[in-house]
Amino acid sequence: MSEFKYEIKKSVGVFGETQNGWQKELNIVSWNERSPKIDIRDWDDKHNKMGKGITLGKDEFLKLKELFDDVDVSALG
Repeated sequence: MSEFKYEIKKSVGVFGETQNGWQKELNIVSWNERSPKIDIRDWDDKHNKMGKGITLGKDEFLKLKELFDDVDVSALG
C-alpha cells in the first residue's frame, strides 16, 4: 500500500460523532499536495486516523449544496 499525504487546510465544522468517539467533520483538505477539496469523513481526535469519506471539488460541492437546499427535511422524520 502506498503512502499518501494530507493537510487539513481549514476545519469547517463537526456535525456528528460516531459510537467509537470519532467526529464526523467537514474540512478543506489537500491530498498528496494537490489543490484543496471539500472533505467529509470521520476522524479520530488527533486527526491521525480517518474513516472512509467523500471528497468533492468546487463544482461538485456547489451542485451538492443546491441539492441540499431542495431537500424537504420534514420527510426525514
